Amino acid sequence: MAPLRAVNTSQKGSDVSAKILVVDDDPAILDLLVRIIKRDGYVPITATNGLEALELVEREAPDLILLDVTMPVLDGFAVCQRLKDNESTALIPVTMVTGLDDREHRQRGLEVGADDFLTKPFDQSLLRARIRSQLRIKRLTDQLERTESVIFMLALAVETKDTYTEGHLRRLSSYSEQLALAVGLSADQVKAIRFGGLLHDIGKISTDERILRKPGKLTEEEYAHIKLHPENGARIIAPMRFAPEVAPIIRHHHERWDGSGYPHGLAGEEIPIGARIVAIVDAYDAMMTDRPYRKSLGVEETLRRMRAGSGREWDPHLLAVFIRLVEEGRLVEPQAENGPSLAELVF
Repeated sequence: MAPLRAVNTSQKGSDVSAKILVVDDDPAILDLLVRIIKRDGYVPITATNGLEALELVEREAPDLILLDVTMPVLDGFAVCQRLKDNESTALIPVTMVTGLDDREHRQRGLEVGADDFLTKPFDQSLLRARIRSQLRIKRLTDQLERTESVIFMLALAVETKDTYTEGHLRRLSSYSEQLALAVGLSADQVKAIRFGGLLHDIGKISTDERILRKPGKLTEEEYAHIKLHPENGARIIAPMRFAPEVAPIIRHHHERWDGSGYPHGLAGEEIPIGARIVAIVDAYDAMMTDRPYRKSLGVEETLRRMRAGSGREWDPHLLAVFIRLVEEGRLVEPQAENGPSLAELVF
């Protein structure tokens, strides 16, 4: 998995001092762009071919790349493609600079993920405006990344409110991913489900700890309070870029196959598949874990109860696959001491 991206905080609300990588094999163009960049207070970094550019991106983490199309060793299209295919660099804006102002090259640039285009010879005022625009977008993206990091830390903070669920989120994220892979879901679906497992209970951040830790049966009022957490969780993650895929998992992981769950009483395949997966592994982990009101049920009793709930509480097909994973010893429990870090769980 790609590492958690470092967030550039040096700008402190301004684009001044932003690092701009200029990639061009023409010394005159390179010199002109560097002078313009310095005049506006930015920090220029230069490369004269595609491979050198990729090395500098990894080392310097620029805020914007001005990338020539026609270069030796590796052309601009190939460089842009590699940057956009790499999760750790995909969000760096790339403006392609070309002397070929034709539809074919612009189309190819769009296909490899270019964010903007400039045509040589370029107007300096237009260039400066485009740079400011792309840096504003980068700043907003960085702010969003910080928001997402805070949200993931909030999810882990929820876990600390209940000492009986230590490691629950790590296990749920891993188990959910394993089941999603076992039923052949796409890479994007698997990623959303992994996030859903990690964030499914984030709405409990507003739940009274006394309710979470209560050893006995909850009152109707307390249970009604607990039932608010899926909707609360979906609202909390709304700023995240992948909220459209992950929020339904959080919102509906307490729905039941027969329609008797909450918050919306969805039934069968009306329930998002990610929510159905998280519901299964959540129940399994809860029964396998010591709780304030009982000890772990053990594997045999846990699987017996889950079979009894097939087609009522849980999707019978997904449950059958999950039970096979458990019985065949293929469900791998992540180990806290050497398991994945938060960054690895997320990315």
